[in-house]
Amino acid sequence: MKKIISSLALCSSLIVLPTISQAALGDKLLKEGMTDPDVKELQDVLRQKGIFSATSTGYFGSITKDSVLSFQRSHSLIADGIVGSNTYQALIGNSTSTVTNGTLLKYGMTSNEVEKVQQLLKGKGYFNATPTGYFGTVTQTAVMNFQRDHGLAVDGIVGPATLNALNNASNGSTGSSTVNSSTQATASDIVAYSKKFIGVPYVWGGTSPSGFDCSGFIYYVFKNGGGVTVPRTVATLYQSGKSTSTPNVGDIVFFDTTGGPSHAGIYIGNGQFIHAGSSTGVTIASLSNSYWAPRYLGSKSIL
Repeated sequence: MKKIISSLALCSSLIVLPTISQAALGDKLLKEGMTDPDVKELQDVLRQKGIFSATSTGYFGSITKDSVLSFQRSHSLIADGIVGSNTYQALIGNSTSTVTNGTLLKYGMTSNEVEKVQQLLKGKGYFNATPTGYFGTVTQTAVMNFQRDHGLAVDGIVGPATLNALNNASNGSTGSSTVNSSTQATASDIVAYSKKFIGVPYVWGGTSPSGFDCSGFIYYVFKNGGGVTVPRTVATLYQSGKSTSTPNVGDIVFFDTTGGPSHAGIYIGNGQFIHAGSSTGVTIASLSNSYWAPRYLGSKSIL
């Protein structure tokens, strides 16, 4: 990770014209032959793990590729020497679990079975988001509300008893109002919390107040400001949630800066969003900004 150099002067204006490089690690591929600040950060991370001993230069040469290959082999990843989302998740230690047959469905998992449970919960009025297959806080809350209403142990885990009840329970429960009420409170909490980090520097792979990348900022703010766990990268965020014709406060807004969804921020109202830009750190920008407007892909609600 980048060492934070003291006293970087940040522009006081709320709307800042960013530079072209805005993607976070995991949202653009890093591979041999590239020269990029993200490559230097990658080299620093690999050094921390004891598998890169050269100087971090930002150039992805054969030594860097060999280190990536070594890391991939030791973590049962496809050994191609390219740093994409799977290698990135393993590097930062936030990869999600995969459900196997007979495994309880619980917080943190991603699978087709989770998506089916979300569809069942949605049909019964307990889950108002788009089924994604990711078992986050919203899904856990929906499961707990369902369990509470049906006299089951309220643990937020889908085991045989809960699954059986889901398959047999009638529709029309009162669970949806509980989820909606929670969602509205969460949106305002998240926006208020996000503004506390204005001025925090950009750090490749960063997920803490010492430094954020764009999706790391969203991940941290939703988790700590609203108790909601969201996917870690822009690509997986974009696959989640429900598209909205115009952004609502608390929605995620997406941009294409490198080909496909590669940058994101949190919509805060009045045509503005807060994000971690690679050249600005955490700042507030306008959707009508001359850089962001032509790159805007749309918004999604993931609460």
